[in-house]
Amino acid sequence: MGRTILLAGRPGVGKTTVIKQVVDMLGGEAGGFYTEEIRQGGRRLGFKIITLEGEEGVLAHVDIKGAPRVSKYGVNLGDLEEVGVAALRRAIEERRYVVIDEIGKMELYSQEFRRAVVEALESEKVVLGTVMAGTHPWVDTLKVRPQVTVLTVTEGNREGMARRILDMLPVNRGANRS
Repeated sequence: MGRTILLAGRPGVGKTTVIKQVVDMLGGEAGGFYTEEIRQGGRRLGFKIITLEGEEGVLAHVDIKGAPRVSKYGVNLGDLEEVGVAALRRAIEERRYVVIDEIGKMELYSQEFRRAVVEALESEKVVLGTVMAGTHPWVDTLKVRPQVTVLTVTEGNREGMARRILDMLPVNRGANRS
């Protein structure tokens, strides 16, 4: 099995920013997805999934009605699976690094997402992801796997976190480590 580094920390502390910094330093060797807020007029309306190839989908939005729901957001399992899970599976097949941002409450509604996460962790690939800081039975089983290292991102350590992660990765050819 490959190496897995999961970033935990409170919402808004900078986990996704750290992921993006590491991806930039890895060049084109990473695949997968990250999430971003959907904002309008200073108000958060939801979240979108953006693959490292640039494809986008809506993960959750206040205007999505029905279940499943996390707080005021309806979760869009269709885009999660068609965009996010598809990107994870492509990365497992084609890339050296698999990026999963994030393994959280919204994503856990999808059994396909859960299967893809396990496939990534059980592959020979290096996995870099973000994970909910709180406890969840399924997520807790990931955090204690022998190949998994959980790093907590804080306002005090986030500036040096990308470099710390790069130093933990197997020597990567073609990546900009400066």
